[in-house]
Amino acid sequence: MNAPVPLSSLPLVLTLFDAAVCAGFPSPAADYAQRRINLNEHLLVNEQASFLFRVRGLSMIGIGIYDGDTLIVDRSITPAHNHIVLAIVDEEFTVKRLYRRGSDVRLLAENPAYPPIVLKEGQELRIWGVVTFNLHKLLNV
Repeated sequence: MNAPVPLSSLPLVLTLFDAAVCAGFPSPAADYAQRRINLNEHLLVNEQASFLFRVRGLSMIGIGIYDGDTLIVDRSITPAHNHIVLAIVDEEFTVKRLYRRGSDVRLLAENPAYPPIVLKEGQELRIWGVVTFNLHKLLNV
């Protein structure tokens, strides 16, 4: 099992333009204010409890998590029904949607080709953390 990668405590600051980007018809050009934002403040709920994980596999493509994506996982958030979680099943990490209703607990894939994970007698499930962001690379450079 690979060890989690802690995030740097150094701020990562980028420029944020104060303008919405149209995904439909473009609007006329205008002067837009800009400001600097710290991505740690924007992306992290709890900096000390946040870790990065690289995704392997296709079980979560239905919600836009693809092979090679990087997930931000926060260990300080209490996992709840319907959260996307990083779980450990039989000492293997997996990312799935948590289904928890009463004593019925299972892990659901977001790809119909993958069946739900329903624990069998003797299997161990640990919820390692809650996924808060998916960093999806759009261009291979």
